[in-house]
Amino acid sequence: MTLAPHALLEMHGDLFLRALNLTKNWRSPEDMRLGQFKLGGLSEVSVLQETFEPISNCKASFAPGNEELLLAVA
Repeated sequence: MTLAPHALLEMHGDLFLRALNLTKNWRSPEDMRLGQFKLGGLSEVSVLQETFEPISNCKASFAPGNEELLLAVA
């Protein structure tokens, strides 16, 4: 799985990544949406030097609820 990270959050003492799954087959660009991934549940993580364009509707998913936004793409 290749993820394009859009935000890092802390929720209930755990870290979560809101990211776009670049390997998923989306029907159209309008269907693309961020998934939420618990960092503790990810394994064999590596950082790639590839760049990505943030999805246009990603800011709506950063609205604070029970989570604290630590960082996000601009």
